[in-house]
Amino acid sequence: MGTLYVCATPIGNLEDASIRLIKVLRKVDIIACEDTRRTAKLLQRYRITTRMTSYHQHNLREKETWLINMLLSGRSIALVSDAGMPGISDPGELLVKRALAEGIKVEVVPGPSALVAALAISGMDTSRFVFEGFIPARASERQAFLKRLASEDRTIILYEAPHRLSRTLEDMEEIWGARRLAVARELTKVHEEVVRGTPAELKEHFMLNPCKGELTLVVEGYREEQETVAKETLLREIEELMEKGIEKKEAFKMKAREYGLKKRDIYDLYLESQTQKTSGP
Repeated sequence: MGTLYVCATPIGNLEDASIRLIKVLRKVDIIACEDTRRTAKLLQRYRITTRMTSYHQHNLREKETWLINMLLSGRSIALVSDAGMPGISDPGELLVKRALAEGIKVEVVPGPSALVAALAISGMDTSRFVFEGFIPARASERQAFLKRLASEDRTIILYEAPHRLSRTLEDMEEIWGARRLAVARELTKVHEEVVRGTPAELKEHFMLNPCKGELTLVVEGYREEQETVAKETLLREIEELMEKGIEKKEAFKMKAREYGLKKRDIYDLYLESQTQKTSGP
């Protein structure tokens, strides 16, 4: 039988390719890649002429059987994704499982990973963390997803697309409050950027500075609020802000950020107080 090599490729800077990766890509019979055009750039950089074949979510079932037959016949295959470690939030996981079930040897060629790279420079707690992959695109599913993670006390790592970032930050502020997070983009590239702050602060930043490319979000875990405030004090401060001409929603947002509370909780408290005023004793 052949060997299936699971190969991590650079997440941006092609100079992050390891010597072992280059050797493996040169010696295998076939390179199975998510996008042959993306992988071709890496192969051209290191003058690698190994045959490529596409393996992605739209052809994985038919191509998986073909790749397994190649391995069973003695061919060796390198599995790569567009960037980072194959099998992490991509179809490569299925090929690895199938190969192991067939008794085929599987080896890993470790290397760059966006989630670990973002965590390392996020400024968040790195002693305990959980990776939750891509955030659901549909609003209802996304909100349910964030609610499920609301009490997670480990650092949370997520992937998100730039065109959905604003709505995701809105939902995070609504559900998680003023929790700190870091948004990492273009890691290892010329325009590498890591922006840190609360969901409200980051939403404002990216409204003024639209971003491109896949994003990695690193969010601090849930912790008991260190700063507490009496309900009466909170309501009084909101009323004072509104008397100064600040809109109600903005006042809720400001106090949520100040006290590390959820904007929704403040809204419910304010609504309850108004109901009590109108209902009387």
